[in-house]
Amino acid sequence: MTAGLVACYYSIQLINCMAKYSSRAIDSLSLTLAALADPTRRAIVEKLASGQATVNTLAEPLKMSLPGVSKHLKVLQKAGLVIQGRDKQRRPCRLNAERLQDVANWAERFRRNWEESFKRLDEYLSEITEKEKSK
Repeated sequence: MTAGLVACYYSIQLINCMAKYSSRAIDSLSLTLAALADPTRRAIVEKLASGQATVNTLAEPLKMSLPGVSKHLKVLQKAGLVIQGRDKQRRPCRLNAERLQDVANWAERFRRNWEESFKRLDEYLSEITEKEKSK
């Protein structure tokens, strides 16, 4: 390979890498799903589903340090799942349910698909059962 081709190859690799990790290249659904991929963050989301809570309150059942919980909260905030406000000295967190609704809407398409597939399978199995009975 010539030096020019090698330079071109590495330039393309660099551009692909930049596009992959650019914040513009990541859509909100991907950020949300990535944030929900971690069980600790899912536990935080479940806790916030029942109402707002402070970082201390969120850290208690997780048996995790406050800085550790804060890091998870930052990921959830970046994904738009958690909003942290200010109340004098407290910084209560609350769930942004709109982002969860985006995930639910996306998953709904697949649920309908599976239901249709199961319905067709059920009809096919009923048809086979009837044929077996008639023999």
